Amino acid sequence: MSRRGSPYASGPHPPYQEHPSKGANPLRRRSDRIESWFFRFLMLVLALGLPAASLSAGVTAYGSSMRAAQAQSVQRHEVAARLTADAGGTRGIAEDAMRQGQVRWTDKDGKERTGTALVNPGTPKGTTVRIWVDQEGTISSPPMTAAATTTGWLVGGTTAVAVATGVIAARTGMRLVLDRRRYAQWDAEWDLVEPGWSARFHQ
Repeated sequence: MSRRGSPYASGPHPPYQEHPSKGANPLRRRSDRIESWFFRFLMLVLALGLPAASLSAGVTAYGSSMRAAQAQSVQRHEVAARLTADAGGTRGIAEDAMRQGQVRWTDKDGKERTGTALVNPGTPKGTTVRIWVDQEGTISSPPMTAAATTTGWLVGGTTAVAVATGVIAARTGMRLVLDRRRYAQWDAEWDLVEPGWSARFHQ
């Protein structure tokens, strides 16, 4: 059997070429590598920055609200008052959640005072209710101690959403910039290649 044309025939062999390593795609452009590394950076920011930023903002807001609540607690105090007239409405009806009622109490100086406070609907005259008054003896709202926790959670959640939105916006912006550059490169390369392609069809 002739060895001519055999794949095992002796003769010069093409030089051995190693396969490109994993991830070393020859078609991968520089802009693709930039986008990949920028995306990894954004994921790192999202994984580490989002919890840190939201926690820091929430704790700061909670601390600020608690200081305000403590200041209000110093300026306001709770007293027992008696309802001077039956409160309107009917108990258990949602639309009549609270009613304005006339109340009377004695301040720390022994002076009798009257005012209007929110009471449950249907509360009978003479019922003892707890009200908050300021240093001048005027009825006021209770200190916002409970609101401090809500404020902390709200600010922390809002910060988390803002960080996530910023990451998405940054990735979208980078993608737009790189795509614009890619389109410009494709146009420039096509301007070089197009005359040769067009010449083939005119022969």
